[in-house]
Amino acid sequence: MWKPADRIRWKSSQGRLPGSQEIADSLLFSPLEFERLNLRNRTWVPAMVPWRATEEGEMTEEVLAWYGRFARGRPAAIVVEATGIRDVPSGPLLRIGHDRFIPGIKKLVERVDEESEGQTRLFIQLIDFLAIRRRPSRDKYINRFLEISPQIRRTLGLEENEEVEVRKALLNMDDEALKEVLNTRDWESLMIGYRERVTDLHLPHIRHLPEVLPELFADAAGRAEQAGMDGVELHYAHAYTMASFLSATNTRNDGYGGEKQNRLRLPLEVFEQVRRRVSDRFVVGARFLADECIEGGSSLNDGCYFASEFARAGMDFLSLSRGGKFDDAKQPKIGQAAYPYTGQSGYECMPQYLSDGFGPFGRNFSATKYIRTSIRDAGYLTPVIAAGGIHNFEISERVLQEHIADIVATARQSLADPDWVRKLQGGFGDQIRTCEYTNYCEGLDQKHKQVTCQLWDRIDKDTPGVLLSRDGKRRLVAPDWEPSDPRPEVDRTE
Repeated sequence: MWKPADRIRWKSSQGRLPGSQEIADSLLFSPLEFERLNLRNRTWVPAMVPWRATEEGEMTEEVLAWYGRFARGRPAAIVVEATGIRDVPSGPLLRIGHDRFIPGIKKLVERVDEESEGQTRLFIQLIDFLAIRRRPSRDKYINRFLEISPQIRRTLGLEENEEVEVRKALLNMDDEALKEVLNTRDWESLMIGYRERVTDLHLPHIRHLPEVLPELFADAAGRAEQAGMDGVELHYAHAYTMASFLSATNTRNDGYGGEKQNRLRLPLEVFEQVRRRVSDRFVVGARFLADECIEGGSSLNDGCYFASEFARAGMDFLSLSRGGKFDDAKQPKIGQAAYPYTGQSGYECMPQYLSDGFGPFGRNFSATKYIRTSIRDAGYLTPVIAAGGIHNFEISERVLQEHIADIVATARQSLADPDWVRKLQGGFGDQIRTCEYTNYCEGLDQKHKQVTCQLWDRIDKDTPGVLLSRDGKRRLVAPDWEPSDPRPEVDRTE
C-alpha cells in the first residue's frame, strides 16, 4: 500500500472514558428519527467484506457468525457486506442476484435479530462491478489475450505475415520497444491486468448498462425486503460501476457521462427504480465518495452537488467515504489482480498508523462536514454518516457535536471490538480493545483471505466450537464478552 513520505507513527487510544451521566446526555447514544430511518442511537457498523460466503455466493455459518458477533455488541445498525446484484461468479462474496439467495439472506436477518435482541437494524449493501482480470505473464498475454490489430501490423511492417509470426516478433521485443507498439489499454492489460471501464462503449454490455442496471438493483432490493432486511445501501463508492459513472473520469457521450449532471443521471435512475420497487417503509440510502482523491477525478464540489441531488431525490441517508480507486493502484504481481486500495487514493480510504502530519484519524471529516452543510443549506435534513479512523467515545461525540455528521460509522474499531458500544454504555470502557490501525485486516482482504483482527484472532482459538480460518491458524470471530458484575458509578466527567 502507498504510504506518506513523512511516516509519522500514530497511536490510537481509548480517549477520555465517559461516566454514566455523560453517556445519558451524549449525542452518540441519542436516538435518530428521520422519516423511514429510525435508530435507537447513532452507532453504525459499515459494510466490510469478510470473504466467508461460498464460491457460489451462498450464505454460510461463517457469514452468520460474523454478523451475529457484531449484533451481540448492540450497534444501532449494521450494513451487510457489498453483495452482488448479478447472478455471476464473483468468488466467496455474498450475492443477491437470484431468488435462490433469499432463504440465506433471511437466515442472516433472523440471526442478527436474535443476537441483538431486536436492537439492531440491518441493511444490505448492493454492488455492481465490471470485469477485472489478473495480471498475466508476458508470454501468456501476447500469445493468448492480445488482439493483433491492423495498427500493430503496420507498426511492425508485418501486414501480410501470419498472426503467429506477428506474435513471435512481439515476444522478441524488450518492454521499451513493446510499449511503443501497443496502445495504452493493451499495455495496461499487460502490465496491470485487463479491466473494463464504463467508458468502453464499444462493448455492447457496457453501452447498455443504463438500460439494465436500474432493474438489476431494483430486483435485488426487492429480494432484500422479501428476506426481511430493513433497507439497502446503494454502493456508489470506490472503484465499482456506479462510482465510475459519478466520476469526473467518465467521458461517455451518450448522456451518461461528461458534465456532472449527466454523470449523476444513472445513479438517480437506479435509486428511483429501487424506490418504486420496495415498500414505503423500506430504507434506501447510498454510500459515495466525498472526494475521489485521484488526478482528474471528482472533487469535493462534485460531492456536494451529488449529495444535494441525492437528498432532493429522497434518499434516506448518505454515507461518505473517500478514495479507493483503481486509477492509482499499484502494479500487482503476475497472477494477481489490481487492488484499489494500494495507491494514494486507497490510503485516503483506509489510512494506517504510519501517516503524515494530519494522521490517520478523521481524514474525511472536513469534507463530510462541508457536504453536510451544503445539504442543510439546500434545505434537506438527510442524515449524513461519517467514517474513517473513529475509534473512541471522544472522537464519536466530536463528530456529532461539531455537526460533522449525524451518525458515526466504525468499521475497523468494531472489528477490533464488536462490544465497544456495550462496554461504553455499561461502564466497562477500560476493557475496550482499541484498533491499532496496522491494517492487518486490510492485508487479509487484499489476499482474499477471511478477514479477522490480530488483536483477537489467536485468543483461545483451540476452544471447542470456535470457528477457524481455512488454514486453521486463526479464529474467525472475536471471543465472547459479558460483564462480570455491575460496575459502580464512576464520575469521569471532571
